[in-house]
Amino acid sequence: MTQAAAAPVAVVSDYLATELGDPAWRDCEITLIAGGRSNLTFLVTSAAGEVVLRRPPMSSVLPTAHDMAREHTVISRLGEGRSPVPVPRTRLFCADESVLGAPFYVMDRVPGYVVTDTLPAGYAERPEEREAIGHAVIDVLADLHGVDPAAVGLGEYGRPDGYLERQLRRWTKQWAATRLPDDPAADDLDALAHRLAETRPHGESGPIVHGDYRIGNMILDPDRPGRVAALLDWEMSTLGDPLADVGMLLIYWQESPTGDPWAATTRSAPSVTALDGFPGRRAIVQRYAERTGRSLDHLDWYLGFASFKLAVVAAGVAARGRAGAMIGDGFVEAAEMVGPLVAAGARVLRHGLD
Repeated sequence: MTQAAAAPVAVVSDYLATELGDPAWRDCEITLIAGGRSNLTFLVTSAAGEVVLRRPPMSSVLPTAHDMAREHTVISRLGEGRSPVPVPRTRLFCADESVLGAPFYVMDRVPGYVVTDTLPAGYAERPEEREAIGHAVIDVLADLHGVDPAAVGLGEYGRPDGYLERQLRRWTKQWAATRLPDDPAADDLDALAHRLAETRPHGESGPIVHGDYRIGNMILDPDRPGRVAALLDWEMSTLGDPLADVGMLLIYWQESPTGDPWAATTRSAPSVTALDGFPGRRAIVQRYAERTGRSLDHLDWYLGFASFKLAVVAAGVAARGRAGAMIGDGFVEAAEMVGPLVAAGARVLRHGLD
């Protein structure tokens, strides 16, 4: 994949100048912000301002996995003051594949920091500021789960009933399609899937679910530690069980640089949440319960399912890498993640969050 092929400057500049009604967009620069196996994100800069363009990857595109229209819809409906959830302002959606070869949308650039393993120098240096960031992350999630989908035009955004059953079936089928007989974690992953099916709770249905909720999918306010400026990457969002988001958040919420049962999710670098001052998993669970009033009696299951889901994703990446079906790196690292994720999932189902 090259930037020139995914977002040609001449094509994008002319399109934005026409659709946004400002000829200044004809002289612009385009920079790839995020790529790889997920949606491609580009920063477009001109004298008219800065916007972000999102489009599907150039190859291996599954229509249901990279639905730009859905992503544009949920951000648009939650924004413009319709909800307390911070999202970028959308500018346009293009369904005409003759422009870039795939649908895409454009939104305003939101200034701030996207953090994963470290904080920017001089930012949130005090423990109380880091605690405030942790609280803000869970507060935005509580706000999202408190939105009435119908009130913001998202009442038909998904099929909320049977969400957990469909999710477990989907990822079990994905694992069956990926499974290699010589995978050292195969039997344990099979056992985890079976255990999850046996113990699946009824679950809640109805709220908007982000699908990949974690601190790395947010923009933090650069001037006010403790404020989330925008929540990004809505490609897996739907209507369903809100505790699925809580489980995924906790998997990525590393508490210690070493010895954390879910350290495999951040194998390349420790999570920023392991830094001094960030609240621990139990603290953010308590805050979520207080903010929403939801019962978290079955939280262990959601942690086990999140572990299973990430293990299946990692196993799929590793299998395609071994088969030579994908270009790039990270396949060995993905293979090394599977076993620890499965072990962590089995452990939390047996012993709970400890």
